[in-house]
Amino acid sequence: YEGEVTEITPEERASSGYGKVLNFVVVGLKTVKGTKQLKLDPTIYDSILKEKVQVGDVIYIEANSGSVKRVGRCDAYATEFDLEAEEYVPLPKGDVHKKKEIVQDITLHDLDSANARPQGGQDIMSVMGQMMKQKKTEITEKLRVEVNKVVNRYIDQGVAELVPGVLFVDEVHMLDIECFTYLNRALESSLAPIVVFATNRGMCDIRGTDMASPHGVPVDLLDRLVIIRTLPYTPQEIVQILALRAQVEQIEIEEGALSFLSDLGNESSLRHAVQLLTPSQVISATKDRTKVEKDDIEEANLLFSDAKRSAKVLQEQSDKYIV
Repeated sequence: YEGEVTEITPEERASSGYGKVLNFVVVGLKTVKGTKQLKLDPTIYDSILKEKVQVGDVIYIEANSGSVKRVGRCDAYATEFDLEAEEYVPLPKGDVHKKKEIVQDITLHDLDSANARPQGGQDIMSVMGQMMKQKKTEITEKLRVEVNKVVNRYIDQGVAELVPGVLFVDEVHMLDIECFTYLNRALESSLAPIVVFATNRGMCDIRGTDMASPHGVPVDLLDRLVIIRTLPYTPQEIVQILALRAQVEQIEIEEGALSFLSDLGNESSLRHAVQLLTPSQVISATKDRTKVEKDDIEEANLLFSDAKRSAKVLQEQSDKYIV
């Protein structure tokens, strides 16, 4: 419902005590095409008061949720004052009661949560209105199945459109066989998201079994995947990445120091080279310098070992550690 407010009349009734209770509120709305009187619930009157609506304002009332939005002051009152901070809008055209197409993005979890505490209507707008009322409720498998049926029906009717999400699972070799079994089944659903797995393992055992498999992922799940070919970073790419990282961290570094740090990253790992930036800056600051130089990085590299160097030390001095 949209129009200029012509009337706001709260109707009260006597309560069992000494005071009165608001029974309903009558709101008159006017457009170019006609006028209409609405009998509204007391809760909507609270929204009207919150929006500071008065006669002469143009408002919009959402029929499903009951939310009230003050659009502005009707331009018929534009000459009422010489100067004011009010925003004037034209009198709405058409009928007071309008049908508008509203596109709203909601997730399947939002629908599950809303339907776990059913109240009000069963249409999609009522479901979205229920999301505002937070309450802990268990979401069962049966509920998920019913919600999926409704969503699939909406998609078939053209009422809704499915936009698949993206699930990124890093260190996927850490998942056990039960997790892989669940993922295998979940990926068969038409509502399944795009799943991206990441791992740095080669041949290793699947957790929870004695079976070895590429990347620690079961072979039947690997058959469903498109495996992206990756290559190590080139020295030029490492220099670019380190320069960008230094810029983000607001670290000034000399060209020679950046080239030396790139060589370290090529020998050990890019992650280790990135982590040496901050200690190098601290060492440079203790020497009253604003720019990181090559000797600062050399000193930081002596203080902090990368994984390969640390493993070599452990292997050479294994008799000095407790097993």
